[in-house]
Amino acid sequence: MRMPITLRGAEKLRIELRKLKSEDRPAIIRAIAEARSHGDLSENAEYHAAREQQGFVEGRIKEIEQRLGDAQIIDPSSLPDTGKVVFGATVELVPVDGGPQLRYQIVGDDEADIRQGLVSVNSPIARALIGRAVGDEVEVVAPGGARSFEVLAVRIA
Repeated sequence: MRMPITLRGAEKLRIELRKLKSEDRPAIIRAIAEARSHGDLSENAEYHAAREQQGFVEGRIKEIEQRLGDAQIIDPSSLPDTGKVVFGATVELVPVDGGPQLRYQIVGDDEADIRQGLVSVNSPIARALIGRAVGDEVEVVAPGGARSFEVLAVRIA
């Protein structure tokens, strides 16, 4: 199944993958070789730690390669601005019952970071916002309960 990801999110994954392959993997191989040179491997903590780290790095490499292979990379700036909320759009909201204005960008699962205002396309708020336009009232049913918001602005980055 193709998973949407922004151009920026795909590039961050590619950078992490390059680092894992070109820096972390060779460093671990050197650490394993160094630990092997110390003799008996059965009681060599450095060797076992390096092998454990190697397993983690190799697993992460496979995970990133699979995610990039399954990714549908979308450049939000290339999407037509229809005034409706779509993947990659930045949306400004205000709670109907009062409260501070909120700003979210709808991104792929791997990119989501609520502290930076990046919400997953699969999150309750993003699912409620997709297809909405400025002035629409949206009810979001989330684990914390239902809340209503008014869409103040929609920008395609």
